[in-house]
Amino acid sequence: MTHPQHSDFTCVDRDALDTETAYRLLVGCVVPRPIAWITTVDDAGRVNVAPFSSYNYVATSPPMLAVNIALRAGDGAIKDSARNILDSREFVVNVATEATMDEMHRSAWEYPPDVSEAEVLGLPLLPSRHVRAPRIASSPVQMECRLDQAVTLGRGVNTLYIGEVVAFHLSSEVYDGRRVDAQKMRPVARLGGPFYSGLGEVFHRPMLQKPPGGEGSAS
Repeated sequence: MTHPQHSDFTCVDRDALDTETAYRLLVGCVVPRPIAWITTVDDAGRVNVAPFSSYNYVATSPPMLAVNIALRAGDGAIKDSARNILDSREFVVNVATEATMDEMHRSAWEYPPDVSEAEVLGLPLLPSRHVRAPRIASSPVQMECRLDQAVTLGRGVNTLYIGEVVAFHLSSEVYDGRRVDAQKMRPVARLGGPFYSGLGEVFHRPMLQKPPGGEGSAS
C-alpha cells in the first residue's frame, strides 16, 4: 500500500469556505450516511414524508436519535418535517432499504406544505403506538420518537433534532428477537451528489471492546 505525499493534498481552510462549498465537502467526505426516512403529521392531520441523511443514534440509555435538518436552500424557510416536529414534538424514523429506495428518493421533492407525500406516492402506512405520526409499512424497521430537544447549530442554518425512541417496530424478516440482521435489511446510504449505496461487501473483525447488549460475544 502506498501512502499519499504531502504535495498530493489540497488544504481548504475554514475561512475560505462558504456554505455551499462546506456542504459539498462534508457530504463527499462523510460517507456512507444512514438515511432517516421521517414521517410527521401537521396540525391538519396531513402526513409528511421526507428523507434526511445527516442522522445517527446519539444515546442508548434511553435510546436517542439525532437528525440535522437545515433550512431550505432557496428561501431559508423551515422545512415541513422540522416544523411538524417542533409543533407536535413527535416523529417516526423509518429505515430506507434497497426495496424502498425509489419511493424514498421521490419523497425528497419539495412538495407544497398542504400536499402529503404519502398520498402522492401511495405509501402504505401503519398506525404508531405512542405518537400520531404513522409508520411506513414497507420499511422493515420503524422507530417512534418524541422530541427531547432541538439545538440550533452554527450560524442558524442547521438544527439538530434529538428524539427519544419510545418504540421499535422490527420486521421478523430482519429481527430474530435479539439482533437486527443488516444484510437481510439491505439498507441504503447516502453518498455525495446524486448517489446512494448499499452495504456492498461486509467485513468481519472480532470485537475488541464489549458494548452494551453483549455484542462483543458475537462471532
